[in-house]
Amino acid sequence: MAKRIIVASGNEGKIREIREILGSLGLAVVSMKDAGFTSQAEETGTTFEENALMKARGLAEKTDDLVLADDSGLEIDYLGKEPGIYSARYMGRDTSYDVKNQNLIDRLEGVPEEKRTARFVCAVAVILPDKRELVTRGVMEGRIGHEIIGENGFGYDPIFYLPEYGMTSAQIPPEEKNRISHRGKALKQMFELLKKEKF
Repeated sequence: MAKRIIVASGNEGKIREIREILGSLGLAVVSMKDAGFTSQAEETGTTFEENALMKARGLAEKTDDLVLADDSGLEIDYLGKEPGIYSARYMGRDTSYDVKNQNLIDRLEGVPEEKRTARFVCAVAVILPDKRELVTRGVMEGRIGHEIIGENGFGYDPIFYLPEYGMTSAQIPPEEKNRISHRGKALKQMFELLKKEKF
């Protein structure tokens, strides 16, 4: 009988968001580190869904608890959907997001607004104790801005402009961002699927 959801991540902000959305299922939500697991599966898939499943399967082999993993990234249409599944590794894992963000802005110099379309994509994979797999996808549409703006959020948030809000996703309050974000949407879909399961 599963008593908890182990998340294949050590990112505290992400764990907190998952806890907020899935908390009412009655299962504790813990990071893999807190559950005593350290190694994570390599992300060698060609889609966000494949990568999320790889991470979840790697952890599910070691436990009978529910396992959750996600994979997310930024797709910029003008750049052929770059950086895509390589978002975290774009220009090297140790490169700061200020440098990555400036590079993307520079690559879009002179590109008109209507061609600056982009989206954040998140795939969430859950493996149940009986090893069945559930996968959901959430998307947040927007554009790439012309400068780095905003203190909320992380990663590519400061260049991801949301026309309906007139600001970047790094400028909107965290509660609002969780409501409209790609990860928030994928997690809410997953919540609906998990509600139907018996733990």
